[in-house]
Amino acid sequence: MRREVSVLIDRRGRILSVSVADAKAAELPSIRAGENRLAGYHLLHAHPKGGPLSKGDLSALFLSRLDAVSAIDAKNEGQPGPVYTAHLTPPGTVGEEEDWRILPPVPIFQIDDFDLGAQVSALEEEIARAARTRESKKDHERALLVQVDQGEFDAEERLDELVELARTAGAEVVYKELIFRRNLKAGTLVGAGKLEELTSKAYHLDADLLIFGQELGAAQAREIEAATGLKVIDRTQLILDIFALHAQGMESRLQVELAQLRYMKPRLLGAGAKLSRIGGGGGSAGAGAIGTRGPGETKLELDRRRINDRLSFLEKQLEGGSLRREERRKSRERNDIPVVSIVGYTNAGKSTLLNSFTHATDAPRRVLAANKLFATLRPTSRQGFIEGIGPVIFTDTVGFIRDLPKDLTRAFRATLEEIGDADVLLHVVDAASPGADTRLSSVNRILEDLGFLEMPTVVALNKADAAEPDLLARAIDRMDGVPVSALKNTGIPELKEALADAIGQVQRQEMAQREEAKEVAAQYR
Repeated sequence: MRREVSVLIDRRGRILSVSVADAKAAELPSIRAGENRLAGYHLLHAHPKGGPLSKGDLSALFLSRLDAVSAIDAKNEGQPGPVYTAHLTPPGTVGEEEDWRILPPVPIFQIDDFDLGAQVSALEEEIARAARTRESKKDHERALLVQVDQGEFDAEERLDELVELARTAGAEVVYKELIFRRNLKAGTLVGAGKLEELTSKAYHLDADLLIFGQELGAAQAREIEAATGLKVIDRTQLILDIFALHAQGMESRLQVELAQLRYMKPRLLGAGAKLSRIGGGGGSAGAGAIGTRGPGETKLELDRRRINDRLSFLEKQLEGGSLRREERRKSRERNDIPVVSIVGYTNAGKSTLLNSFTHATDAPRRVLAANKLFATLRPTSRQGFIEGIGPVIFTDTVGFIRDLPKDLTRAFRATLEEIGDADVLLHVVDAASPGADTRLSSVNRILEDLGFLEMPTVVALNKADAAEPDLLARAIDRMDGVPVSALKNTGIPELKEALADAIGQVQRQEMAQREEAKEVAAQYR
């Protein structure tokens, strides 16, 4: 027959399965890459064409965390020749270039002399000891990041942004890779070979989380998890997780939970699974693993009906918040105070600029300004003063990001629509970012979707002190922006002057419209 025959044996010497297949195709156990033990099985098979252990043999050893894999050289008319054996090495073993150690071949009649059990016990003890040492030093989930490049001009920038997102979520990024694929693989996105490489990276770097920059379908995520043994999430889950982490007020928590449920519902139902947890609170980086955080306070087992019930409840609760915002808006209109909405890409410095405008130095008045993505989730209004205009309400808004998950946009739509109540938009751009133009375009696309792109707008080129002079000069020219540094409080008078001009123009237009309306009304008296 000259076919490979594989036999799977447990540590008691019992034969668990016999298959006519090579090592890689044999039915093997699966084990999560983060587990600090071996599978407990020895795979023994024959090589009809002879030769040492193949790449497939060693791959099966590593991916299934076998105790050992052995190949019998059977090319001599089926007569057994030497036996080749390999076992894994602990991560970070000095002097080992591979994930395994290949032992010298021995004649088959000497195979019993080889004390594999002692070798495996010593290996597992070493793996566990190394894991305990790493665990004692491990404060965060350790993540591998993958961005698939299909020829986009900004692929590198997208990967860098994914790193920022992962760190904001509390992960320690131990490896990142930009993978070029003109055509994506349907099941695994990057192909089985690349997943093997990533599994090896995770083993050596003690990583337990794999984050993709592309959105994954439920089936894709399950297939990648099965192939790597790692927890797998995509960029959308990561952003939802950050929103859950930073949600403080009741309305923000409800909005995030609504977005999470909308995102998770088709994935849970498609997998035939149930939602076992929404939340546990989003108060700190340690509160829950990345991809599982939520703002809710209870653990819920939800079937289709209960998911829909919860969605309806959240939507009704948020409608009440919209009514309260409408009352506040009418109150501002009665007081005839101009409103400036501060918009921009996440982490552009909007909150720092708001603090600068309103001279907020004491803790109660200061808006949280942190060097992280999505630090601000709920709109915050503060009163400031602009020479020639008088009192002005400045409103800080949630930061935007390219390809903002549609479920988040829907959940926060009522909040985002407050932008339209402003007289003038202040679009804050991070002038020090190499991708400033791309980020400005991303924000403008979202404003266009909301119907606010034509509103009077002043562009503030923030972090001008950290920008390359040539880049800053081009940005001033292209964007017609005002260079400022909110952190160092420079350029603020010039920016206020630009805002005064924009607000004054709006007020003159409104006055002209009122006068015109009076004249029309007088004609019909």
